[in-house]
Amino acid sequence: MEEEKRKYGKDKRDQEIVYSKAIKAGKRIYYLDVKKNRKDDLFLAITESKKKVMGDDISFEKHKIFLYREDFARFKEGIEHVIDFIDKNTGSEISDSMIIENQDETLGEEFEIDFE
Repeated sequence: MEEEKRKYGKDKRDQEIVYSKAIKAGKRIYYLDVKKNRKDDLFLAITESKKKVMGDDISFEKHKIFLYREDFARFKEGIEHVIDFIDKNTGSEISDSMIIENQDETLGEEFEIDFE
């Protein structure tokens, strides 16, 4: 039992959130969390939280993606290509205001991450 507590505490500490950004988009909220592991390496945890209403019960369905520093450049390049493809094939560009609705909302201490 004591080992379980220590393991849980260690896991909690291994994923310290150092910066967080919430993006509200309809019934979904996207959380971009910069976390630090026990080796002080930073990584990005992307969480999609979707509100589910079933009668009187309200719950949230969550999906997570962990993105590590060595993959930032390839991920950024891939996202840019996909967004360009969508822009060219829908006839309307996706504006920054559609992507980030609450730019001023931040949690914790803020710092910049260079994806290149």
